[in-house]
Amino acid sequence: MERSAVRAENIAITDPEDDASTSSLTVSKTKERKYDESYISFGFVDSNGSPLCMLCSKLLPNSSMAPAKLRRHLETVHPESKDKNKEFFVRKKDQLLESQKNMMHVTQTINEKATEASYLVSYRIAQAGEAHTIAENLIKPCVLDITKCMLDKKSAKHLSTVPLSNDTVSRRIHDLASYVKQELVTRLQNTRFALQMDESTDVAGLAILLVIVRYPYKSSFEEDMLMCSPLLTNTTGEEIFNKINIFFEENNLSWNNCIDICTDGAKAMICKTAGAVSQMKNKAPNCSSSHCILHRQALAMKQMPSNLKLVMDEAVKIINFIKSRPLQSRLFSLLCEDYGSKHKTLLLHTEVRWLSRGKTLTRLFELRAELQMFLSEDTSFNLKDRLYDKNWLFRLSFMADIFQKLNELNLSLQGKQVTVFQAYNKITAFKRKLDFWIICIGKKEIESFTLLSEFISENDLEMFEDDMFAELVNYLSSLRASFEKYFPEEHNTKIKVNSWIHNPFLPNLEKPENMSNEIYECAKQDFLLMQPQKQNIAIDWTPKLM
Repeated sequence: MERSAVRAENIAITDPEDDASTSSLTVSKTKERKYDESYISFGFVDSNGSPLCMLCSKLLPNSSMAPAKLRRHLETVHPESKDKNKEFFVRKKDQLLESQKNMMHVTQTINEKATEASYLVSYRIAQAGEAHTIAENLIKPCVLDITKCMLDKKSAKHLSTVPLSNDTVSRRIHDLASYVKQELVTRLQNTRFALQMDESTDVAGLAILLVIVRYPYKSSFEEDMLMCSPLLTNTTGEEIFNKINIFFEENNLSWNNCIDICTDGAKAMICKTAGAVSQMKNKAPNCSSSHCILHRQALAMKQMPSNLKLVMDEAVKIINFIKSRPLQSRLFSLLCEDYGSKHKTLLLHTEVRWLSRGKTLTRLFELRAELQMFLSEDTSFNLKDRLYDKNWLFRLSFMADIFQKLNELNLSLQGKQVTVFQAYNKITAFKRKLDFWIICIGKKEIESFTLLSEFISENDLEMFEDDMFAELVNYLSSLRASFEKYFPEEHNTKIKVNSWIHNPFLPNLEKPENMSNEIYECAKQDFLLMQPQKQNIAIDWTPKLM
């Protein structure tokens, strides 16, 4: 009992600081060994203060940095190399350094390629307008599965390092957009350009302002989207101008470089006092303005006589009777499938979509027999008799043909690198076609209209009165007058003045004042050698014609 009491008393009076000082002294006595160049004879090199065996790549602790311990490792683990001279281990050291260097280079190359692949995939996702999560949830697993099947698991392991998370793809797309914007702004700061802008409302009711820019770059013209900005409040000309002006100021763009503005002819755009174009011209006095050719073509084709307008409205009602009812739409699709029809559904007509008229009427006319069978037992729909009316179908076939031709004209005016010369040539050619069709319809020669010719061949031509063909002639004449209203001949003066671009060898053509002799001579010399797609010459005033 006494010994236990004494032992307890000794433990109680022990100062804890004495233990801390004792341990610190122990640590301070631990000596860190340093590498000596002679250790290479045992096959070891220094690796951050620890010996590394060059033969087995084993890393020993710092306490093993002693000749005896290193020699023991060589003799026990690598007895076949214990009698090797120093030059052997020096060569091993060089090989080790070279392999480490190659490994670092390969790792760096793999990381760079993985980053590049991540940007490429992000670019594809942005082009397709898909959700950012599709990369990690669908694209990457599919790529790994394909690689495992076609190559091997090692290659698939390399591909798994490509970063494609939702946030990563979002950052990549943002980086790409920033680069494209900066590149476009840099180009526009050093050249003159033409703008085309339009304001429209999307399906969510949000007003969007789109601005497209065309500018000369190197040996051709480029078209890019300059800005896309929502109009949160009003859609007035002042609001539109402020949006574009703020963009110009933020990106250090000069209004003096803007030489033409193309709009849709809306009041907010072309109003003489508060219109966006008027305010832009105050900033750029030398800027001209023009009405979009596509928009003018759409306005010219909207005029329609009352009898044909009635056929159009009734055709839309017949389509809506089927398409607006899911059950009717499914049953009609099954009927078309049973009869082996070319099409299985009707197409809806939308007024804001200019091409929908021709497509809608053409589909309705092609499925007229199926509609007759489908609506034969429906007593509640009073327009089903129209499908048996020869005069109604006569007008429907003609309208489907003429709107299809107008659609072809509209599509030919769209696309990049379509110049004002090409557009006016197509409009002029279409006006001449109208003159020819007026003569043909007057003579009851209808070979130019496919569906109308097909319908009349199925029936007797004599059953259609002359008044029916007179209606078509009157409509074509009014359409010709409408095109002449929106595309008068006097507007072609600017085109004719600059017609030397198409053929520099025309007689009585003088060199433009703002063109150098060198460019004009090159144009004459190289005209016959140039391909049609390469005839766009980078001339300062050419975008002004848009």
